[in-house]
Amino acid sequence: MTSIIQKIYTILKYVFVVVPIVAGLDKFTNILTDWSQYVNPILAQTIPMNTDSFMMIIGVIEIAAGLLVLLKTKLGALVVSIWLALIALSLIASFSFVDVAVRDLVMAISAYILYLLSGDEL
Repeated sequence: MTSIIQKIYTILKYVFVVVPIVAGLDKFTNILTDWSQYVNPILAQTIPMNTDSFMMIIGVIEIAAGLLVLLKTKLGALVVSIWLALIALSLIASFSFVDVAVRDLVMAISAYILYLLSGDEL
């Protein structure tokens, strides 16, 4: 890898380690935002728990995804990319928080770029 590509890889890797872990931890505290407001209303009606409990499960998944990026970058980047794309699609489907959906799509593309830069380590 050339020097600049290595720097881009390293920056993206640690962004996708830190951001999912921080967002996952915040699902338990709601310091950054009230995460339950982002749950698609149709999904909220079908899950067998309240949205706060559901978001705590999501938080655990996001923490695990961040750790996966740290330990198995290529696989973790693919998981995070798909995860973010699914979140964006859920928001678009409910046509709420479309601005957040666009941001999540950009982050999904960035995570996919990390996946591409990760070589054959999967």
